[in-house]
Amino acid sequence: MDYAPLIEIRSQRLVEIETLMGDPEFFNDQKTSANYMREHRNLKKLIAFWDEYKQTEKEIAGNEELLKEGDEEFAEMAEEELGPLRERYIQLAQDVQYALLPSDPTEDRDALLEIRAGAGGDEASLFAGELMKLYQRYTEGRGWKCEHLGSSPSDVGGYKEVILKVTGEEVFRFLKYESGVHRVQRVPATETQGRIHTSTVTVAVLPEAEEIDFQLRPEDLHIQATRSGGSGGQHVNTTDSAVQITYLPTGLQVKCQDGRSQTQNKALGLEILRAKLFEIAQREAQDSYSAQRKSLVGSGDRSEKIRTYNFPQSRVTDHRINHTSHNMEGIMNGEINEFTDHLQKAEMEQRLAEEEIS
Repeated sequence: MDYAPLIEIRSQRLVEIETLMGDPEFFNDQKTSANYMREHRNLKKLIAFWDEYKQTEKEIAGNEELLKEGDEEFAEMAEEELGPLRERYIQLAQDVQYALLPSDPTEDRDALLEIRAGAGGDEASLFAGELMKLYQRYTEGRGWKCEHLGSSPSDVGGYKEVILKVTGEEVFRFLKYESGVHRVQRVPATETQGRIHTSTVTVAVLPEAEEIDFQLRPEDLHIQATRSGGSGGQHVNTTDSAVQITYLPTGLQVKCQDGRSQTQNKALGLEILRAKLFEIAQREAQDSYSAQRKSLVGSGDRSEKIRTYNFPQSRVTDHRINHTSHNMEGIMNGEINEFTDHLQKAEMEQRLAEEEIS
């Protein structure tokens, strides 16, 4: 595919935005200026990728010419350089492709990761805890920070619910594919006859919402202090530090109790509530997405089964792209990049096709 026409359009857009940024009143509207700044940053990144891509293309061509000239010394040097150059060229082509896609303002945001035990009772709660560890290891591997915001432990050592906050570079871009139902098939530790059980865990990945995205009006909130419950620290069950927030227009409720003070729990609760309301608004906006896009990044339907973990066969299958891995141990240790890469590539191809048509 010839990217040059699309690059030219983006270059013209970059000039337009830089002209707007030169206006003394540019920052008067905080939300609009933030959107323009984000777009400007993405366009600059695209142009840098494109310049390096074209330069690498020239270097590959130059080294291939040296191979044809017959000089053994130069040919040997050219051969050594070609391998890394070709690998870099392939990576740059992918970088250019992704940077060409219509800008999604949520992709470079931090994210809230909500893990809930579904069908399967104790076994589901145990797997919810294992998925929590999986994502913690994944975030560590990417150099992100993972913060525990709240949880509801189960009696068997798992979790009924866990909420994590992940911060870093382009967190939502990579984590968004994890939203949906994760199904586990294995023999529970309590099973005496060796029968395989099927359990489910629901994962929701929410882009962090900023106050300029969704402002919460005091008159729309009912905030109530309650007594903390469950395990989680010596302060739990001794103070009324837990906070329950109800968003009156919809009845949506959020409860936070893991913070060490009522003030901290209120702040965390408002952050989670804002993210949930922002996700609802985003989900409604996704109605214009193509069916293919919805199948890759989720339609917002929490009942959508996206992945199966079959322990007896050491097999993990992502049903959206029909990709199967037999690296169960690695995946449970956070090595999910192979799924992310395939999902990202499939989404990229679809979005590029839509962009070309438009």
